[in-house]
Amino acid sequence: MVIVFSMEVDALVTSDERNLALLSHLLCFIGSIFAPLIIWLIKKDQSAFVEEHARESLNFQISLMIYSFVSGILCFVIIGFVLLPVLGVFALVVILIATVKASKGEYYRYPLCIRLIK
Repeated sequence: MVIVFSMEVDALVTSDERNLALLSHLLCFIGSIFAPLIIWLIKKDQSAFVEEHARESLNFQISLMIYSFVSGILCFVIIGFVLLPVLGVFALVVILIATVKASKGEYYRYPLCIRLIK
């Protein structure tokens, strides 16, 4: 069971802000942790909407790296071979959900995310 956390729409979000928020999620497929980090560092003082999405995406990518590392270690006891594909499908689904929410101008909180960056 996946619990999706979503907050209400911000009426003052411009299309440029929505596009940058969308890219902070979507570019994770190409740039992993670096894409949301760069967007967060550049826009954190200019747009609260973009900053929230980029920070959330960055935290999820850090969490995903931790979960992947643990799953990789668990491959020695066979369970990791099951966890890695499940983790990959989970990441794909929630990143696509976050991308759609960002394109609609809505906030999104990733499930199972360790929020290290506040």
